[in-house]
Amino acid sequence: MTAPTNSVTRATGNKTGPLSGVRVIDMATVVMGPYAAQILGDLGADVIKIESPRDTVRNGTLHRTPGMTPLNLAVNRNKRSVSLDLKDDDGRARALELIGGADILITNMRIGALQRLGMDYASLAEANPRLVYAHAQGFRPDSDRAELAAYDETVQAASGLLDLAQRAGDIGTPAVLPSIFADKVAALTIVYSAMAALVHQRATGQGQLVEVPMADTLLSFNLVEHLQGQTFEPAMGPTGFPQSLMKGHRARPTKDGLAMIIPYTPQNCRDLFHAAGRPDLAEDPRVNGEFLDARGDGEAITEMIESVTPELTTAEWIEVCAKHSIPVGPVLRLDEAATDPYVREGGLLDVAEHPSEGTYRVIGVPMSFSATPASVRRHAPLPGQHTEEVLAELARRAEPDVHQEQ
Repeated sequence: MTAPTNSVTRATGNKTGPLSGVRVIDMATVVMGPYAAQILGDLGADVIKIESPRDTVRNGTLHRTPGMTPLNLAVNRNKRSVSLDLKDDDGRARALELIGGADILITNMRIGALQRLGMDYASLAEANPRLVYAHAQGFRPDSDRAELAAYDETVQAASGLLDLAQRAGDIGTPAVLPSIFADKVAALTIVYSAMAALVHQRATGQGQLVEVPMADTLLSFNLVEHLQGQTFEPAMGPTGFPQSLMKGHRARPTKDGLAMIIPYTPQNCRDLFHAAGRPDLAEDPRVNGEFLDARGDGEAITEMIESVTPELTTAEWIEVCAKHSIPVGPVLRLDEAATDPYVREGGLLDVAEHPSEGTYRVIGVPMSFSATPASVRRHAPLPGQHTEEVLAELARRAEPDVHQEQ
């Protein structure tokens, strides 16, 4: 491990990031909602997390302190944690006070539970008409699937993603994408939707309800390229983006390992074959047309490409591909990410000191702003770490302004 460098900075008065001055209440669990709130925190918002007593993101065997799991450290930074039992009258009252002073609320609780708590949009908007209420759940609340328990795997299935995996891999039983993909795509959608509503709030003083159903979000995401022939009425062909579903859409073997070499055009293929010393393959009519026929010739072209990629090392192929503008990239193992020069030089995986957890790796902020830099200002908190601090702020706001009265 490299020598610790503290990537967590504390800006005086929290005056950093384009969302400085925005108050967000994170009343969500697991990954989707908390990840969205974390991004808003990275962008400078003051995020207060109302902790559930049993948030599964704090469950796991890997921790130094109970509840401080790797996933929790990843999605709950830049937040202040407040422990409140929403089923308790006093706890619920405090939560309502916090929401009453917020710009944005993020929750993934089911509609029925929110209504029973008096925390549905209609109830909260009456007290805080400026509130941007971002509600996310598996399926649309007005659908017959609204009450289904939705997890990343089930949403991947409902969005057609498993079908795409099956078709691309030509396998009998498709496996889910090995990433919490639906949750994270929905989280990003929550972020830009909430910020759009925030722009409206700043212009008009009005909040609004923003619904982000995971299944709808991921289905629309997948259909951008995969609707294909069914874009037209009547359909002109099947669904599925040929380049993505081509059987050879995979890493290529090189002399010393693997590289993702993806020649997208006939010229890309010809340049690749010449670089490998196979001008004969460059004369093949399948790589001399106007475009590559991924549906008809995809497998044959893949065999041609993979017959020559072992001729050069990965580094040599990267040099060749850069020269000829052929898409290429190294196959990076996650275990090696911390030592990869690109990751290290970009500060994408820095080392910091957590007050309770000690030395740990911090996932960096991937975007940059020239005037209002985003940053990691707070480590992920212990459960309820900021309860007294936040409730004290709440009490001070409730006190009458003596000077104004005079």
